[in-house]
Amino acid sequence: MRKKIYYVTQIKKAAHLLLFKRHRKPGVKGWELKKELGSDYSKILTLLNKYLEKLGLQIKTVFEGEKSPEKPTRAQLDKARFFVTLRGELTTKETKMMGWRIDDIAGLAITLSAIIAEKGKASRKDVEQLLRNKLPHWRVSTNLDRYIREGYIDQDESGFLFTDWRTRAEIDEKTLIDLILSK
Repeated sequence: MRKKIYYVTQIKKAAHLLLFKRHRKPGVKGWELKKELGSDYSKILTLLNKYLEKLGLQIKTVFEGEKSPEKPTRAQLDKARFFVTLRGELTTKETKMMGWRIDDIAGLAITLSAIIAEKGKASRKDVEQLLRNKLPHWRVSTNLDRYIREGYIDQDESGFLFTDWRTRAEIDEKTLIDLILSK
């Protein structure tokens, strides 16, 4: 009984950490979970994920700056970011609730497809030119800056864009490309 109460308390604490934004980026780093929940935080997240499944949500793990390893080490998990996202694909209604305009989402899709087509790294100037063909000129730079701020893309010092942690977490690149090619 005591063990069950412990896990219920820890699951509540984990839900609070994951669902309420405390930093600029959503979610929580593994080391923060370890500090708040103890070294068995991965077991607690597994239990919480089972509860979230009933709500159509899931806990995602993103390893910043790298692809997800098959068998992550404890050190990799401590550096990873954990956050809650929708399970499955977004519907039109859910997309509207995100607070993004449809042309902002289209611009993100164009940007990501351009980056993917260039093997993961595209010149900002080239992407801006591509977006100017589809979006109002005044929105192009603003949108790219927003995608960077939101964590979907990042820019290095030489002006090249590449996908960032949030794209790896929320967007299935293969499905995106398949959808674009099927139209």
